[in-house]
Amino acid sequence: MQITVHGKQMDVGETLREHVIGKIEEINEKYFNHATDATITFSKEGHGHGLIKTHISIHVSRHISVQGDSTDADPYASFEKTSDKVAKQLRRYKKRLRDHHERLESVPDTDLLAARDIVLAAEEENEGGEDKEGGEPLVVAEMATNIQTMTVSEAVMRLDLSGQPAIMFRNANHSGLNMVYRREDGNVGWVDPEGVENQTTDVRKSA
Repeated sequence: MQITVHGKQMDVGETLREHVIGKIEEINEKYFNHATDATITFSKEGHGHGLIKTHISIHVSRHISVQGDSTDADPYASFEKTSDKVAKQLRRYKKRLRDHHERLESVPDTDLLAARDIVLAAEEENEGGEDKEGGEPLVVAEMATNIQTMTVSEAVMRLDLSGQPAIMFRNANHSGLNMVYRREDGNVGWVDPEGVENQTTDVRKSA
């Protein structure tokens, strides 16, 4: 597994780097052992940069990554908090990831729907404190992406592992576009237009 450790606005010493690499390798061997690469980023956060944020992203299978973030005044403590989050997620889905690894790696390209991932700038207010009217939103970035075919349970797993607020996918049962998303009450919502028009269902309570 290729492991990359770097810092933003800070230097990562060799001792910390070796500690991080050892812990990530240990987590991979214990819970999955199929990860291809991992990136760990340390950055200064907060007023006066009093906190260190650690972001961990581990590519555990084709199109599947587990990610986590934590902050602490001490970089070691920040990393330990984040690595514990990642380990907990991998432990939770350990059996399912291993059972589905071969199938996930062999997903044909026909099961991927090409799409555009567009980042829009936040709405700006005018001098009177009101939103500006008219015109199209400003496009900050545009990237090519794929919408994958999967079951609802797989979509929920990927939502949990990635830490993203929402995931769009093609439902394996009917090939229609669906979405799962994180609700403010801790539940995972599931939108399935193919099942019942504009239906939104609570899938489960997040642990």
